[in-house]
Amino acid sequence: MATAAFEEIVEDFEFLEDWEDRYRYVIDRGRAMAALDDALKVPVTKVDGCASQVWLHPRIEAGQFSFDGDSDAMIVRGLIAVLRALYNGLPVVEVGRVDAPAELARLGLDEHLSAQRSNGVRAMVERIRLVAAEAV
Repeated sequence: MATAAFEEIVEDFEFLEDWEDRYRYVIDRGRAMAALDDALKVPVTKVDGCASQVWLHPRIEAGQFSFDGDSDAMIVRGLIAVLRALYNGLPVVEVGRVDAPAELARLGLDEHLSAQRSNGVRAMVERIRLVAAEAV
């Protein structure tokens, strides 16, 4: 149950055979993402469990889930962009149904991220799921 934006990333990854190119692609997606306003980088939006600093600012409008995010690490900004592609625009009731580990495994990220980065991704996914569950 992936969004069209996430399916586009999956297709792009299929064309990139080298993992350095895939990392560059993820970083470029992060660079293309608008920076989170400093006023939103507050303790309530900070995600614990990440090696770098990460902030997620979720929004639910007309039953649709979306979030913006930022990090002080470029690869993590890219991972936030990937998660945005996975979740943004979903009905809030469907957010909890997304099998994020399985979807991200389609990209091979589970095999190519450090343990700390993998823990950070899990922490971000848990925050997203928690916010959506509280809104339902």
